[in-house]
Amino acid sequence: MGDFIGAVWWMIVSLGLLVTFHEFGHFWVARRCGVQVLRFSVGFGKPLWSRRDRHGTEFVVAALPLGGYVRMLDEREGNVHPAERHRAFNHKPVWQRIAIVAAGPLANLLLCMLLLWAMFIVGRQDYSATVGKVQGLAAESGLRAGERIARIGDRQVRTWGEASTQLTLAALDRQDVSLEAVDSLGDSRRLSLPLSRLPEHFDEQQVPALAGLVWQFQQQPAVVSKVEPGTAADGQLQAGDRILAIDGHSIDAADQVSGQITALGKRGGPGMVEVERNGDRLALELTPRRIGPDWRIGVAMAPGQAPPYDARIQYGPLAAVPVAIRETGHATVDSLGMLKRLVTGQASLKNVSGPVTIARVANASAKRGTDWFLYFLAAMSLSLAILNLLPIPILDGGHLLYYLIELIKGSPLSERAMAAGQYVGLAVLAGLMGLAFYNDILGLLPR
Repeated sequence: MGDFIGAVWWMIVSLGLLVTFHEFGHFWVARRCGVQVLRFSVGFGKPLWSRRDRHGTEFVVAALPLGGYVRMLDEREGNVHPAERHRAFNHKPVWQRIAIVAAGPLANLLLCMLLLWAMFIVGRQDYSATVGKVQGLAAESGLRAGERIARIGDRQVRTWGEASTQLTLAALDRQDVSLEAVDSLGDSRRLSLPLSRLPEHFDEQQVPALAGLVWQFQQQPAVVSKVEPGTAADGQLQAGDRILAIDGHSIDAADQVSGQITALGKRGGPGMVEVERNGDRLALELTPRRIGPDWRIGVAMAPGQAPPYDARIQYGPLAAVPVAIRETGHATVDSLGMLKRLVTGQASLKNVSGPVTIARVANASAKRGTDWFLYFLAAMSLSLAILNLLPIPILDGGHLLYYLIELIKGSPLSERAMAAGQYVGLAVLAGLMGLAFYNDILGLLPR
């Protein structure tokens, strides 16, 4: 229940802030173009508080805090006194209407930069793109455990998340990528990861793992949590023992234990299992037993706790400005690229998510700290800007399309054409919302 309430609360805070800033962009430019703004509402529904300024604009805080809207004087929405027509939106030159409509998405783009700037000043903590284990394609490429990926293609990467994103985009394009790997001494080298050899239909959420990459922070120590009575480990191993080696093979993480036990069982005979117990290193002789198709010694591994962060991205107030601008540019290119891949079918429509996913991510980000919540808000603000610029009637991009057509043909579209466009826009949005909710529900179901 606590997570549900937290998710709902942080979604309301997030969408309320982002949509209000979006609407403020429309409001601010409309005022400077001489348009009469009748109402600026934060939220929808019944007004809880309102105030009217000297320009005649009513500022409202409404009961449903999921966004907001700006209502302008417009003959298409009501009667306008002849003396006030020069202040109506529909009587303004087309370039001013374009500026007013575009101001909302541009405000979200600016907000994305400001949020990233604030995040870099606070300092974002994360895990570095240090490799813990390599196999498969990663091993064939020559990548070694302990190396840190510093660059993918021409893009610098500082965290495992940035690296995973770039690897996923390259995999969707069926492209091999060039990596710059840095070892513990600081020496770097270039190598190629053949992502074009991934299976035809692969899980887009698992690209690094499918390529044979396991990040260092994902490797949990092999600590015994339970010893089953009557098994090979009974009387030998104890809860709390950390397994260091099996039959001479070093164990760096819990996921290596099963494979080495199986190898020992197939070899036959006993093998030495080296463990750390209370600071001492012990060598114990165990013989795996076959239970069904598996070889076991009778232990369960303790669920590991997340290791401390090993990367921090932080800049001073001035240095953070160009970095925030650059990161906004990179994120915009990546987002538009993913949108193109969704349209062309290169990426799965499972990537389209809705309010349930937004609420869950908002809550998780808030729990991780201010830096992560600022990053989440920045990503959401950019997504809102791009979504609103899509050439779909009802959205800002649809209105911009109408005005561009007006510029080309020299006269506005007919009311009939615009009404037809609104119906098309509603149908497209309904389809997108249905897909988003479907993916959200699938994400809640156990797998």
